[in-house]
Amino acid sequence: MAGEIFRDAWGIPHLRADSALELARVQGRVTALDRAWQLEVERHRLQGTSASFLGAEALPWDRLARRARLADTAQRCFAALERRDPETAQWVRAYVDGVNEGLSTASAPEFERAALTPGRWRPWTPLGVWLATHILFAGFPAKLWREQVAAHLGADAVGLFATDGPATSGSNGWLVAGERTTTGHAVIAGDPHRFIEDPGVYQQLHLSCPEFDVVGLAVPGVPGIAHFGHTGTVAWAITNAMADYQDLYRERLRRTGAGIEALGPDGTWHRAARHTETIEVAGETPVEIEVVETPRGPIVIGGPEGLEDGPVVVGSGPAVADDVARRPGEGGGHEQSEGGADGVTGPAAPPLAVALRYPPRVTEDLGFSALLPLLRARSVGDIDRAVDLWAEPVNVVQAADTEGGTLHRVAGRVPVRAADNRLRLVPAWEAGHEWQDWHESPRAGLTDGVAVMANQRGPATPLGVEFAPPHRAERITALLAGKERWSAADMPAIHTDTHLASAAALLDRLATLDPEALSHPAAELRDRLLHWDRRMDAGSADAARYAAVRGAVVRRLAAHPAFAALATPPAYPEVFLPWLALLPRIAFALEHLLTAEELYGIDRTDAVRAALEEVAARPPAGTWGDTHRLAPWRALPPQTPYDEPGLSGDHDCVLCTSAVPGLTDLAARGPAARYVWDLARRENSRWVVPFGASGDPGSPHHRDQQPLWLAGDLVPVVTDWAQLTKETDV
Repeated sequence: MAGEIFRDAWGIPHLRADSALELARVQGRVTALDRAWQLEVERHRLQGTSASFLGAEALPWDRLARRARLADTAQRCFAALERRDPETAQWVRAYVDGVNEGLSTASAPEFERAALTPGRWRPWTPLGVWLATHILFAGFPAKLWREQVAAHLGADAVGLFATDGPATSGSNGWLVAGERTTTGHAVIAGDPHRFIEDPGVYQQLHLSCPEFDVVGLAVPGVPGIAHFGHTGTVAWAITNAMADYQDLYRERLRRTGAGIEALGPDGTWHRAARHTETIEVAGETPVEIEVVETPRGPIVIGGPEGLEDGPVVVGSGPAVADDVARRPGEGGGHEQSEGGADGVTGPAAPPLAVALRYPPRVTEDLGFSALLPLLRARSVGDIDRAVDLWAEPVNVVQAADTEGGTLHRVAGRVPVRAADNRLRLVPAWEAGHEWQDWHESPRAGLTDGVAVMANQRGPATPLGVEFAPPHRAERITALLAGKERWSAADMPAIHTDTHLASAAALLDRLATLDPEALSHPAAELRDRLLHWDRRMDAGSADAARYAAVRGAVVRRLAAHPAFAALATPPAYPEVFLPWLALLPRIAFALEHLLTAEELYGIDRTDAVRAALEEVAARPPAGTWGDTHRLAPWRALPPQTPYDEPGLSGDHDCVLCTSAVPGLTDLAARGPAARYVWDLARRENSRWVVPFGASGDPGSPHHRDQQPLWLAGDLVPVVTDWAQLTKETDV
């Protein structure tokens, strides 16, 4: 046996080989066969060449990828991996060999539509895929928003807009120890919240060789199983820790006859690396960009002459802290500020240039050395040692084994530096903003046999700035407290809970309105919402009415003159503008804004009353699911548009399907997978993805899991080879 490919009834690949190296090759091959178009899109994204076949719409991302030096960082990290961990480097090479084998015979209708031929993967390409997928995970553009808020409303306003709300991604995850289960063995369950993409961002997979036998959710383009896996004796899962580990530095740059120099904290001008690159754009003239890197990191905003639309920076005040696209966002205008980058006023303010400092660029390590030890793990101690090698993104890890061991800790690399670095843009020419060391990873235990993480403040609190509201975590904890013993089969009821605790802020405002002062329709709507069960079910007309009132309140607050200075974002690169859009910021901070003691003189009761009257005059015609529909990202629109389903849930529900109140009810983000790992018997584990195992629109397994995903049902995890159908030897 060299390598074998099997499939179960859902088309999920089950791979077997006589060594870990051979298995990596088979994994790469089957991923290329199942996800050829997806792999090609990801390869271009990491290289900053997406616009060459997707057109100008992809240009903002390509600019960021080039300027942030993603491909170069991946190459450096792989070269360092070869020096530090040659075994893992060889394993990654084997995976890449398999990808190239598969791509040589793979087909997908999108290739013909885009007039594209799959390119060849390099040994460092999987590292680049990982980096491109996660470069915005920590949400460093939020620091640009804090600068804006502080400059226009004052530092105290920053806390009002603190998300303790949305980020680029999150997750639910919970661990129930054996003392609280029907079998006496632990259960781990959860769902990663990501932008929903078609094909999906996670690939169900079974990998088996003499060294290990693992089922889990893989990232297409990356070998092994990183985030969610079950080896038979130990299982693990992650949630986003919401840590802050990327910094933005304001730079002072100047051109010289020899190139570009940057002013350092030692008061000396230092040579910056500089070159130009050309981005091909389908159907348009190629675009040349300047790539500059200072000792802090690559310049991702502006340059020696400042922003493209003008040299004056918007906002400069320090922000005191108490998202949203992986894909390119919308354009915006430019506003001139009186404040300069260093407090200089007017036109004398130095041109804006901002460098991004991120750990892999500094350490030449993306944490790939953790991947093989995770596959080989037999106990929580093995998982613990493996994730000591984790780099990014920074995650909260939960694990349990068949011997009763449990693990709840943070994994990843977070730099030790001044508090200001975490909150705002800091001046590169001032001392005190250097990275000094790395934080130790915090750990936590279980409470009453349970550990719950849903991106709220928890073990990672010392490492972050903004976290998710506590609603999802508190709801999961309350549900788990509802009975003494749980089984794996019980978990979907938690996955699909639609109670919206954050509705209280708006409903409390409605309760203060005098019904006698309202129109009759508005008084009836008020009464109806106050008696609503606060469940965001797709079939609920009351949920639709609540969402309509909420959206109207958001629009009214966003239109208030108090926030006018934030309505037009500065001329930052387009990819960052979703973090600077006022209406989504109002929407996701609505709970804070409605409950704050005072809000810049805004009569919030009047805004709520007007929103209620507006919706009462033209109430939604249907249910929440009529407008709250799935809106997945695709690199190319389907030739035959899908009738995407209506969804239950909302941003602060355990069933987290995120719309942008006031802008759209469509949900681009939600559970990118669901899993239940049973430590008593792996065959009792379950999982599901939003679409299916195949990325080919013509495959019967392209969307066959969606009805289960919508209903909250799960697909059985099959590990008995006798129940599988052999596809081929490879």
